[in-house]
Amino acid sequence: MHSLRELYKIGMGPSSSHTMGPNNAAHIFAERHPDACRFEVFLYGSLAATGKGHMTDVAILEALEPVAPVTLHWEHGHFLEYHSNGMQFKAFSADDTLLEDWTVYSIGGGALSEGPGKEMSKSGDVYWMNSLSEIIEWCDKNGRSIWEYVDLSEGPGIWDYLQECWEAMKESVERGLSAEGRLPGPLNLPRKAAVYHVKALGYQPNLRSRGLVFAYALAVSEENAAAGRIVTAPTCGSSGVMPAVLYHLARGHSFNDERILHAMATAGIIGNVVKQNASISGAEVGCQGEVGVACAMASAAACQLFGGSPYQIEYAAEMGLEHHLGMTCDPVCGLVQIPCIERNAFAATRALDSNIYSTFSDGRHRISFDHVVDVMKRTGKDLPSLYKETSAGGLALNYKI
Repeated sequence: MHSLRELYKIGMGPSSSHTMGPNNAAHIFAERHPDACRFEVFLYGSLAATGKGHMTDVAILEALEPVAPVTLHWEHGHFLEYHSNGMQFKAFSADDTLLEDWTVYSIGGGALSEGPGKEMSKSGDVYWMNSLSEIIEWCDKNGRSIWEYVDLSEGPGIWDYLQECWEAMKESVERGLSAEGRLPGPLNLPRKAAVYHVKALGYQPNLRSRGLVFAYALAVSEENAAAGRIVTAPTCGSSGVMPAVLYHLARGHSFNDERILHAMATAGIIGNVVKQNASISGAEVGCQGEVGVACAMASAAACQLFGGSPYQIEYAAEMGLEHHLGMTCDPVCGLVQIPCIERNAFAATRALDSNIYSTFSDGRHRISFDHVVDVMKRTGKDLPSLYKETSAGGLALNYKI
């Protein structure tokens, strides 16, 4: 598995696969061809279907246009075999000679791949175990916590990076709580985080707690929808879940930064296991791979903070993912707004519930997290493409503005 630096990424929304990934690919291609006289870019599958709503064109043009003019081709209904987020970049010289024809895929969380077994990782493999069962067994045998496995694998430098991500998460919550007005796009959707925050403060402790979690998740998800600066956890579309849970617990239970970073490390392992063995791309497996995985990560983080054993943490994560199995990715108008924003809020509260449920138990249960990951992958493959970030089915079907 790769470094957590490649799971948690600080960047601009609204989509890690449709905005961050294509932007990264376009920058790589621009650096390869600084003397090109023109570019052509072909977008396939989900990128063609919902790219305009996800600002894919803006992301690509921002990187290539400073070098040369760009022609974008939206190849609607054309899916490349390896992954539904396929891109083809072409660079041409002054005499219109083709300099390079490059096919690359945005595989989720801002990551890129050139095909099977060709993920463009900056870190290479950092972790020597790839399943949660192996990691839990190692923890049990060695008297270690999951975050200690991260420390041993990554080295001490990971904590500074996670601190940077934690600061960015807090800032995204606080910006979102302060912002008002409508979100960009034809839905004319109003921001709700500030209102939810004010209303939550007026309730008694139990309802106040739940309302604040809603507000924090809405704040980050609305920042993401407005192309604000967020942290992928594991994606942009699911970026509201982890910050909502961590911000709420840090403020409400006085957990210090060190404890929060340990929880982020544990959550990162959960996300990494899914990324390694299945997918975190909504275009490949549906929203179960985005919001479902984010819920599993936040469930594990909360359980870590409240002193859960590795077995209880695994159980919390398993519930967080299991109860999102089959969730479709059907964004209305191709925007990361409906149902994405509300899903982040509900997943954040479900993560807290998963923690409570697991800590009432001894951590023993029948279905392992690794098994749920495998089921999620197979379920995602079985979902028709109209339910995988194409806005061709589900909630997005026949919606009238």
